[in-house]
Amino acid sequence: MYEFKESDWKLFRERIPDWQENFMARLCGEYVELLRSDAMPSTRFWQLEKRIRQDMRKAGVQAERSRSKMMTVIDRLLLEGAITPDDLEGFSDGLRETLAPPRGRPGPAAGDGGQG
Repeated sequence: MYEFKESDWKLFRERIPDWQENFMARLCGEYVELLRSDAMPSTRFWQLEKRIRQDMRKAGVQAERSRSKMMTVIDRLLLEGAITPDDLEGFSDGLRETLAPPRGRPGPAAGDGGQG
């Protein structure tokens, strides 16, 4: 298992607010599109309510900010599409290769983001 560096933890704490704000901005745009659909108002309302309940559980919306959960949170952000491997620029090579390995090499299984 990869032991992340202190610099990774500091960078994570610095970047997670922006990652989450960007993800939520994208979600808000998707909600607007849902509300602009031609469906009945009640249908749009309940679709939106269901979607928000689902999205609230995503790491891109709320995530535990602890050292012990950092790798799992980054893995979830990647899996949810809240961030891309390019967003890990500046993190240690070990962390990047563990969570977003080069194409053709397997990464961690979902939910197995390593340990810190």
